[in-house]
Amino acid sequence: MGHLIIVAACSLNQWALDFEGNLGRILESIRIAKEQGATLRVGPELEITGYGCLDHFLEGDTYLHSWEMMGKILQFEEAKNILLDIGMPVVHKNVKYNCRVIILNGKILLIRPKLFLANDGNYRELRYFSAWSPARYVEEYQLPRIIREITGQSMVPIGDAVISTIDTCVGIELCEELFTPNSPNISMGLDGVEIITNSSGSHHELRKLYRRVNLIREATLKNGGVYLYANQQGCDGDRLYYDGCALIAVNGQIVAQGSQFSLKDVEVITATIDIEDVRSHRSISSRGMQAANTPRYQRIEAPIVLSQSVLSNKIRIHLTKPIKEFYHTPEQEIALGPACWLWDYLRRSKMSGFLLPLSGGIDSCATAIIVYSMCRLVVEAARNGDTKVIIDARRIAGEDKDSDYIPKDPREFANRLFHTCYMGTENSSKETRKRAKNLASAIGSYHIDLNMNEIITSIQTLFNLITSKTPRFRVHGGSNIENLALQNVQARLRMILAYLFAQLMPWVRNQNGSLLVLGSANVDECLRGYLTKYDCSSADINPIGGISKKDLRKFIAYARDEYNIPLLNEFLIATPTAELEPITHDYVQADEIDMEMTYDELSMFGKLRKIEKCGPFSMFSKLIHEWGSELRPIQIAEKVKKFFFYYSINRHKMTTLTPSYHAEAYSPDDNRFDLRPFLYNAAWNWQFKKVDSFANELEKEIKY
Repeated sequence: MGHLIIVAACSLNQWALDFEGNLGRILESIRIAKEQGATLRVGPELEITGYGCLDHFLEGDTYLHSWEMMGKILQFEEAKNILLDIGMPVVHKNVKYNCRVIILNGKILLIRPKLFLANDGNYRELRYFSAWSPARYVEEYQLPRIIREITGQSMVPIGDAVISTIDTCVGIELCEELFTPNSPNISMGLDGVEIITNSSGSHHELRKLYRRVNLIREATLKNGGVYLYANQQGCDGDRLYYDGCALIAVNGQIVAQGSQFSLKDVEVITATIDIEDVRSHRSISSRGMQAANTPRYQRIEAPIVLSQSVLSNKIRIHLTKPIKEFYHTPEQEIALGPACWLWDYLRRSKMSGFLLPLSGGIDSCATAIIVYSMCRLVVEAARNGDTKVIIDARRIAGEDKDSDYIPKDPREFANRLFHTCYMGTENSSKETRKRAKNLASAIGSYHIDLNMNEIITSIQTLFNLITSKTPRFRVHGGSNIENLALQNVQARLRMILAYLFAQLMPWVRNQNGSLLVLGSANVDECLRGYLTKYDCSSADINPIGGISKKDLRKFIAYARDEYNIPLLNEFLIATPTAELEPITHDYVQADEIDMEMTYDELSMFGKLRKIEKCGPFSMFSKLIHEWGSELRPIQIAEKVKKFFFYYSINRHKMTTLTPSYHAEAYSPDDNRFDLRPFLYNAAWNWQFKKVDSFANELEKEIKY
């Protein structure tokens, strides 16, 4: 006879150190889960503090305030008669742990520390926490006085244990543990654990969801079981965007999936599962042989019945059927992820909007379209009655608290908060100026069109007055040094003007506050260092700094059709150019010619350097197989050497890189993600000798 259990997994938009706000969202998720009949609720990793506290996890205050918030959850009336899995940091014997606290009816049943810590890429958990060891080890934890007074308990178990309810057994997994080769869910499943919770702080990366879903399905496909995956959602104060997408799987099939990108602060998904289906799935003799020899977990008793008998259930509930999991295309991910990140950053920074230097090129175009996508999401959320979004939109739009303003048109809303500025010089073309103006009109931004020639001329005059020297562009007979200096002056002046207008445009328009300056350098330009240090790529935040040129072009093609903006086709066919050198009858500056490599080549170099962890020699060896049918070995060798030369001489620029939305696994962001030196021997003497030697040997073997 079936025994049905309603389980709930949450995506919460938590904010680092926003204890009261985080508590409110946790309590709201518990209330919603209870309303939907759930008897088990799991939330994101470190949900009480927010995942991205970083070095604040080293401070005692963070742990004190976490227990204060836990005390309020324990006393929350609607937290009764539901098993709760809550995330917070805990200090035990002067050691800091990333923990789940399992509570029921005002009592703490178990504190379960994380076994395997995320400590690469964007994660540095070993800087703050220790991993619990050994597996299946449990001891006693002495509760703080503020909790003792609430629960009447003095000691509770802490360690790697599982929860035994009257009718089933629940195990706990934390984020990274799912991604490890020998995940705890394997041994827990073999020891009879039927429901496994996973609380995650997993950030968005293009195309990453496929891997996450596959791992969750695999966790229960061979071993059977129910898997609840909860994730952080939104920007909690850093470069990362946590993309939610809570999931519930049963016996290798997804039965519930939350939204991956949403402006909601709280999202709860539920599923009705039959625990008998798990037991039936596990009736395989070979699995039984392994289970019989599996080391046992300590079981912590929980006096609750999670399931309801089909016969005794007074309210008719239906078993949740498997669904086909949903994935966004990379173009849709770019449209949605950075847009949600921008909205969180804007509303939480209490700024009045954005200012973007709009060049008429595809990068600033993509940034502008992402802001427009954000406005579309806000309008959609307001149409659906999201009161929190409406309140934030009113403030940002400059409305009074008592206003009844509701954003209904994305172009109208964009005009209130989004400012674009074309900063032309005598080197700018009519085509880019026109494209910028037309794009601003199409998306509704408040647009400024200016020339800055007089400012540039005054600086050159000052330089001549002091040095009696007049630098010239290369096309006018100047040296490479002069040519580069004159380009950089224009680029850096644009940054100064961008911040001037960002601070004063609300004042000009009789509004309050100031604007966030948006950067628009893509990940490939950053990797190559094809940008001026402290130019208009230097900004407050950059929504495309982790996205490749190739993906940006696909995104613009998608937006052209999805948002019905035919003008975007002009950006797709235009030659990428910085427009910092004079245009003559036989010369127009072009990015790929300047860089001496294509954007597609840069993407390949970036993936091999970061993801495949290649130095010059191993990169050359791999590219021989990748490009060998089109290029000779010595040509490939030259491309590799040229890339590493420019990468190394420009690496210092990454130390001042504008905080960018993290989207690509080969991002060169030096601040948190890509920890490499910024002072290199750019000659790479030994490495380049090895590359040349191997290339010459291959040349002798190949007949042309």
